Amino acid sequence: MNRVETILSVPRSAELAALMLRLGLGAVFLAHALAKPLVYTLPGTVAFFAASGFPGWTAYPVFLAELLGGAALLAGLRTRLISLLLLPVMIGALLVHLPNGWMFAGQGGGWEYVAFLMIALGAQALLGDGAFAVSRLQRG
Repeated sequence: MNRVETILSVPRSAELAALMLRLGLGAVFLAHALAKPLVYTLPGTVAFFAASGFPGWTAYPVFLAELLGGAALLAGLRTRLISLLLLPVMIGALLVHLPNGWMFAGQGGGWEYVAFLMIALGAQALLGDGAFAVSRLQRG
């Protein structure tokens, strides 16, 4: 077997696929978390949550969940658990976007992107850490 065949073997490619998904999800959650204080401001995010029917204070735990969850996914730390713990955050986002139709590009943003992220989190929970994960280093 040559080097390319070795890298793309089924067990190895599955590990790399899980890594790629994990890094993509981690980056998305980290970006959404950082947009809250850096773009919208935390008071602005609180106002948006309140206008969307959620208690304003819930903006803070959502911000922390996205920030810490995104960082944990990037590192590969407890990937299955973190993926599952981020699902309630996405359910909240789904409730906000559901009335706006399917396409996220529509006014107010539809629910297609949120639904995709939920499916991706479910897939990540099933796949696990993948390659180059901190959790694997801890297990030895």
